[in-house]
Amino acid sequence: MDMIDAAPPYKLRSIEDYEPLIGAEHVARLLGKAGRMRDLHVVNVNSTYYGGGVAELLSSLTLLMNASGIKTGWRVIEGRPDFFSVTKKMHNALQGAAINLTEQKKQVYEEVVYENAVRMHLDHDVVIVHDPQPLPIIQHFRKKSPWIWRCHVDLSAPNAELWDYLAPKVERYDAVVVSLPEYAQRLSTPQRFIMPAINPFSTTNKELSEEEIDERLAHYGIPTDWPLVVQVSRFDRWKDPEGVIEAYRRARKQVDCTLVLVGNVATDDPEGQEVFEALHNCAEERIRILSVQDSALVNALQRRAAVVLQKSIREGFGLTVAEAMWKGTPVIGGRVGGIRHQIEDGVSGYLVENVEQAAERIVQLVADRALRNRMGQAARESVRQRFLMSRLMEDWLDLIGSFEPNFRLRGATER
Repeated sequence: MDMIDAAPPYKLRSIEDYEPLIGAEHVARLLGKAGRMRDLHVVNVNSTYYGGGVAELLSSLTLLMNASGIKTGWRVIEGRPDFFSVTKKMHNALQGAAINLTEQKKQVYEEVVYENAVRMHLDHDVVIVHDPQPLPIIQHFRKKSPWIWRCHVDLSAPNAELWDYLAPKVERYDAVVVSLPEYAQRLSTPQRFIMPAINPFSTTNKELSEEEIDERLAHYGIPTDWPLVVQVSRFDRWKDPEGVIEAYRRARKQVDCTLVLVGNVATDDPEGQEVFEALHNCAEERIRILSVQDSALVNALQRRAAVVLQKSIREGFGLTVAEAMWKGTPVIGGRVGGIRHQIEDGVSGYLVENVEQAAERIVQLVADRALRNRMGQAARESVRQRFLMSRLMEDWLDLIGSFEPNFRLRGATER
């Protein structure tokens, strides 16, 4: 049966569903903006369909925009293992790591992107390309509409050699979007700042009953007799999982608690499996390390946790911080990147700079239920006001609506 003739088996979440959270006036404003863009066809291009925050964002945002009447597609580039090995090194270098940028690496990178360009037909009204993996794809199209490069990583101190190589490709775009003003670079292309957000209705974030939480935790054999300390993230050295384990071990000398590290290995991250295997040697009865793609488990852990950690060394934003905060759970986060803009230190969670501080805050939160509850309430309200998907969609609609017919952004100045 042709899909268009069949009754849809599922209902997409719409902006109207956000009304109890953001109010009728905000919903009406969003619907008005979306209505003025119903003739547009938008496409997003990135490098993985699952694993990590970008895929999580695109999954929800593209559906919400379609439910609002804006045709919004999502394309994923394909690549050989050597391509993703190179782009992972680029990802690390954009966050400040060293890189040996040989001509061979450049050739692998540009060749695979070219092959993807041949297979893609990007003649949409707006093209949004995410992160360094597909960045050069713009070189292979005759541009007929605005192209936007959205970089999700921490660009506060990129490797100079790599940036010199990538910057001319970035400047082919009509706009660059990063999460924070401190990530802005010296570019001729105008830059805008949009922080990510969460979908409160997704499997990761929807309300769960105590019975549903118990079932998920029991399924994985996670003990619940002691308070849970949880970190949810990709297996990535920038997330400092070793530091999390060390902080937990120090805290255990003062309070009884169980540590659960849960993550996954994204298809575009060849280092992830190595990190997971190295961590697996640290597992013990009270340290559980799981590599699973189970959104319901993440939801259950973030809800049942006494405290969630995100002790990152670099972090473009940190969606799992907002996810845990939305569930009323206080978060201990590294004082880096976007985490600093999510957690109000001492109010909705704690910001830390080292293992010792993290251990101290774990002890404090595990031992004081009233403190956890107070911080958790403040954390949830902060996410409701600032980090829901409805706000993210409005930010994108405002940006798209700012393009002139010649693809220039209104208000953009030459640098």
